[in-house]
Amino acid sequence: MRINRTWLGAALLMLPTLLVAMDTTALLLALPQLSADLGATAVQQLWISDGYGFLVAGMVITMGTLGDRIGRRRLLVIGAAAFAALSVVAALATDPLTLIVVRALLGVAGATLAPSTLALLTNMFRDEHQRGKAIALWATCQFAGGALGPVLAGFLLQHFWWGSVFLAAVPPMVLLALAGPVLLPEFRSDQAGRLDPAGVGLSLTAVLLMVYGVKQLTVHSTRAVPVAALVAGAAIGVLFVRRQLRLEKPLLDLRLFRSRPFTAVLVALVCAGIAMAGTGLMVTQYLQSVLGYSPVASAVLFAPMGLGVAVGTMASPALARRMKHTTAIAGGLAGSALGSLLLVGAGGANTLPLVIIGIAVLALGTGPLFALGTGLVVGSVRPERAGSAASMSETGNYIGGSLGFALLGAVATMVYRTRTDGTSDSLAGAVAAGRHLPADQSAELLRSAREAFTAGLHVTGGIAAVIFAGLVVLVLTMRPATRTAPTAVTDC
Repeated sequence: MRINRTWLGAALLMLPTLLVAMDTTALLLALPQLSADLGATAVQQLWISDGYGFLVAGMVITMGTLGDRIGRRRLLVIGAAAFAALSVVAALATDPLTLIVVRALLGVAGATLAPSTLALLTNMFRDEHQRGKAIALWATCQFAGGALGPVLAGFLLQHFWWGSVFLAAVPPMVLLALAGPVLLPEFRSDQAGRLDPAGVGLSLTAVLLMVYGVKQLTVHSTRAVPVAALVAGAAIGVLFVRRQLRLEKPLLDLRLFRSRPFTAVLVALVCAGIAMAGTGLMVTQYLQSVLGYSPVASAVLFAPMGLGVAVGTMASPALARRMKHTTAIAGGLAGSALGSLLLVGAGGANTLPLVIIGIAVLALGTGPLFALGTGLVVGSVRPERAGSAASMSETGNYIGGSLGFALLGAVATMVYRTRTDGTSDSLAGAVAAGRHLPADQSAELLRSAREAFTAGLHVTGGIAAVIFAGLVVLVLTMRPATRTAPTAVTDC
């Protein structure tokens, strides 16, 4: 009966994991409609789409430590209630600034959920085999959720207004807030790191300044202010690192990076997130803006990316029983590199099959990294620091995803502008301009704009292939992790 209750609690933990990940990418398809209704500028659109993920990344370490101190279940329930309330406010927003602020607050609420779910799973399952299954399920929800976010958005947008994308999160979060105290045990640690408000401020400021710099480089010709923001962000980041190394109980235990497998897995999680998010962003826009599919049709065609992640993560425990973890992870990443290369061939007669197979293979290959790699990160620390380790893993995931949108999106934008000789800033702008031109001029403008966007997809696919190939080498050169003996935690 206890095992059944444990697995029922694990199923409940999958809800916030899935929804927080989906909320990161759900606006990809909703953004055009949302922007038109609210009158959002290009910069406002970037903050609406990316602000959530960066606030999750900036606050998740703080929330992981907070959960270790006050109780992981308590923090999870508080975060779920806040997430539900803020989702309603976001759905009813009437101007871009309100939505940007609420999305940022949703990111803070999401940061309370992400590390708590993984840390609770680690503590609930003491048997290594069962824990491996639970983490594989968690990884399936975590990473498939990000890929399936646009799919859910596409179906909702076909029948409802853009606010429905936010309201979809309300019922599951309410269920979690009500059922969590009944089904989930409480865990806290007397040896958790302290909250360190100064460290929180430094880390958040560093992240936001660097995000601002990256975003502004993509939309403005003036380089002085964005470069200054990047330099300032990097300098503050250095101060944060130096402060954490001096503290006896730091907010972020950077000493864990002395473990080569720990570092390699976190680097791989960040880089894989960059590649997946960047290609996902380009493919969803390519299906709609170049191939001309409706939002709901694009959602269906994009579904193989989410399914690929799900299959890859669920198959990982079986692979781990037949080969070394590093071999399974490296083999999967090699497949992801091949899938990325298929995107480079998009644009001919077989464009759609190449794109669908490419994103499916790319996503399938990341499964072992997300499932087994996450287990390596959490298993490398004592149980009482599980929340902090989980938060570091989550930070890598969200920073990678958000940087993928920003960096690869910026590269694709530069390719587009270069191919159009600077006459067009975006494909959406070319479509709008074409409505005011004679038919022959409009057709020529759209043809050149679509070719330029396709070139951006090719470059993105090539960069993703290089990233995955580099990760194969990184993973194969890391030494096996040393297991840490468990110590007692407070089980309430």
